[in-house]
Amino acid sequence: MKQPFPFSAIVGQDEMKRAMLLTAIDPAIGGVLVFGDRGTGKSTAVRALAALLPPIKALKACPVNAATLTESPDWAGVTSKATHKIPTPVIDLPLGASEDRVTGALDIEKALTKGEKAFQPGLLAQANRGYLYIDEVNLLEDHIVDLLLDVAQSGENVVEREGLSIRHPARFVLVGSGNPEEGELRPQLLDRFGLSVDVASPTDIDERVEVIKRRDAYESDHAAFMLRWQAEDATLRDRILQARKALAKLKTPDSTLRDVAELCIQLGSDGLRGELTLLKAARAYAAWRNDTALTRTHIRAVAPMALRHRLRRDPLDEAGSGARVGRVVEDVLG
Repeated sequence: MKQPFPFSAIVGQDEMKRAMLLTAIDPAIGGVLVFGDRGTGKSTAVRALAALLPPIKALKACPVNAATLTESPDWAGVTSKATHKIPTPVIDLPLGASEDRVTGALDIEKALTKGEKAFQPGLLAQANRGYLYIDEVNLLEDHIVDLLLDVAQSGENVVEREGLSIRHPARFVLVGSGNPEEGELRPQLLDRFGLSVDVASPTDIDERVEVIKRRDAYESDHAAFMLRWQAEDATLRDRILQARKALAKLKTPDSTLRDVAELCIQLGSDGLRGELTLLKAARAYAAWRNDTALTRTHIRAVAPMALRHRLRRDPLDEAGSGARVGRVVEDVLG
């Protein structure tokens, strides 16, 4: 089985890559929504990120990837404190997946062969402490959307059916991709994504040629290509780990908090989720740059991806929400 295309080898799409790296530094940012044309590297970037992420420590045989016994649910039956390192989970949620497949359900095999009521964990259990990826997220069925909204809010999956009453932690970074021509995303789910980026096919000829060259090398001489980019991905992985440590020591002046609040007020974003997400993303970006204090430079760099999907539609503004954010950023931050 081929390894995923290296994250560091992706040409262009800088905003998309930055957004994904920021969620790797601070998962509390709340996930990434990537909208764009077909063939612009959306799913490639997600699978590349999976290979790039540092491993996590988890209890052996724990179906929800818990780090300690207190986090592991009682029904899992885990008693040993023995841990091992596993790749950060990145789980695909297919469009046609049933609710039982997503949340988990009664283990039919054990029920028939042993007469026991046992729980078969679903995709949400597998994604705990990792990423849940939904391609064509705008085509997701409404009942699955409602389910995801509940779990994203509580960080816990609750299953009560067929005589079972089960709950387990389900904290994950939600990554969605889609083509806007195929339908819009429900506002409730849209608001749950921390960051939103738009991607488009490159218009520069040299950039398109480089994309073709790298993809051809990946397909035709896979081993040599992976060896070529292995060191680059390792460097990115080390920077993610360093940024996670730097995040705890980062200073946040009151003046930058006022900037964040004023930006959201001027843009008319609903609620306070915009401020909180913008602050977390700016702090992650500052940690990525190994800076010691949050400044307007960091806010300016992440404001479009943190706020563009939180604006009310203006039918008279043809420039789009990203341009509106840019204008207000210039007015407020200079």
